[in-house]
Formats: sequence, C-alpha cells, structure tokens
Amino acid sequence: MKIDNINYYLRDNDVKPSYQRTKIFEYILKDNSHPTVNQIYEALVDEIPTLSKTTVYNTLNLFVEKRIVEMITIEGNEARYDIFNPEAHAHFKCEVCKKVYDISLDISEAKAEALKGFDVKEQYIHFKGVCPKCKKFVNAQDK
Repeated sequence: MKIDNINYYLRDNDVKPSYQRTKIFEYILKDNSHPTVNQIYEALVDEIPTLSKTTVYNTLNLFVEKRIVEMITIEGNEARYDIFNPEAHAHFKCEVCKKVYDISLDISEAKAEALKGFDVKEQYIHFKGVCPKCKKFVNAQDK
C-alpha cells in the first residue's frame, strides 16, 4: 500500500495524527514484517524516548478499531500487526527466522459444504513452516 501523506490518511480515518501515532503507523507501513508490540516499541523508543508499550498497545488498538491495521494471531498469544488489507490473503510464519509473510490466496471460490447456510464475515488462514530464504540456509548447513 502506498500512502503519500500519513497524517492526512490518519485524519481521513478519524485518527488524530499525533507524532507517536504517525511514527507507529509509518513503521508498520514500511516494515512489512508484521511486527509485534515489542518489536515496534524497540524500533521506535530511541527516536521517541517518551514512548511506552502502553502507548503502542493503545495506538494499535485504535488503528484496529478504525480498520487501518489488522491484528494477526498465528500462534498462541503472539499478536502481530499489519496494514489493513481487504484483499483475501493468508499469512505464512517461518519457524526459523520468525518472519510473517503475506500470501495471496483467495478461497472465496472454494466449495465449503460445511459452511453452507453460514454468513462468513471474516476469514483467516495461516501457514507455518520454513521460508525459501531459511530453507536455503538450513539445506546448506545439512551438507
């Protein structure tokens, strides 16, 4: 997603663009690794010494409420954050490097007999395994 002016984007989505909110949103937008609260905090605390984890949590909760960021839970209670993407897609978490990747996947055409009669509002599909980059590294170590 390309956003020319983050402050305008936040305002357009009913979020008052404080310096901390702007930096948190900018980090998620540019990072693309689906960061955790701790990762966001650690990345920004040197630049924003007054930043607290509570501020990061509260900001992310606001972003999720306004549907400009989505929370992704792939395993356990590890919440990660991504720019809201209305396109159908899945996520893949590498068990080696721990990165989370967006995977284009549309299951809307799939026949799901078990869901017949249900109104599906959201869908989440997660995969776990080893990404191509780590697979090369792991294979090289095995030789």
